Amino acid sequence: MDLQQLVTQIAKDMIARRDRGIVADYIPELASIDPGHFGITIALPDGRIYSAGDSDTRFSIQSVSKLFTLAIALGKLGDRLWQRVGREPSGQPFNSILQLEHEQGIPRNPFINPGALVVTDAILQGHEPREVLGEVLRFIQSAAGDGDIRIDENVARSEAMHGDRNLALAHFMAAHGNFFNPPEKTCGTYFHHCAIEMTCEQLARAGRFLVGGEGAPRLISPASVRRINALMLTCGHYDGSGDFAYRVGLPGKSGVGGGILVIAPGRAAISVWSPGLNAHGNSHLGTLAVEQLARATGWSIFG
Repeated sequence: MDLQQLVTQIAKDMIARRDRGIVADYIPELASIDPGHFGITIALPDGRIYSAGDSDTRFSIQSVSKLFTLAIALGKLGDRLWQRVGREPSGQPFNSILQLEHEQGIPRNPFINPGALVVTDAILQGHEPREVLGEVLRFIQSAAGDGDIRIDENVARSEAMHGDRNLALAHFMAAHGNFFNPPEKTCGTYFHHCAIEMTCEQLARAGRFLVGGEGAPRLISPASVRRINALMLTCGHYDGSGDFAYRVGLPGKSGVGGGILVIAPGRAAISVWSPGLNAHGNSHLGTLAVEQLARATGWSIFG
């Protein structure tokens, strides 16, 4: 199959669509992004890439960063991490406090906001935010083989100014003894790693550490790769995860900046970006694009 021809056709199809979703308006720096953007990249384990559309335009990866912080946390804490955060789908919006109250401050999984705050809190313990953010950036840069990946300070500042709900989640978990740093310190670190900006090409290259195969970066253990991919499949799209698994059949992690990183184990990492979101907070055109790609390639963990 000609992968370049495939991504070119997908980009053409997506750009022609009028139903583009709605950009995240609760973060002012994201609210101004043109929903007309669409980019896609396929990165093979050996580093070959196939791109189309706005694949070289930087965007805020937002919750896709949770993959990288989880990988770091598993490397440091191993299975001890699961004493503080669960591994089950939430069935609730990504910033909901309802389950936290019902389950005594233990978040359902590491990809909803309270779970990602716990993961950030875990890797922050005993360190300063600048040290942890440097570690996260170095991990992503190493995975991508690209040192030109950075934090958008304007987005981080915008998130901090409108981060009351995340602070509330952090304080609630602290009240249940599931937070070890001051909530403001952990939330500030969290806002900054969510504000990392990348292109589709950089993100797809960075995702290869979860693909495996000859030439892929070996940054974490095979066991951690399997666990992260499993959590991406069941929890990577918030309360839209089941629908994404049904339609696409591959592990994926979305962000409200409009990016999605999808892993075809042993085959490729795929990144898409389109800022307009669906009702679950996932990229509308990005979801349609990877569904089209999965159909065309036959890539699916379900055969």
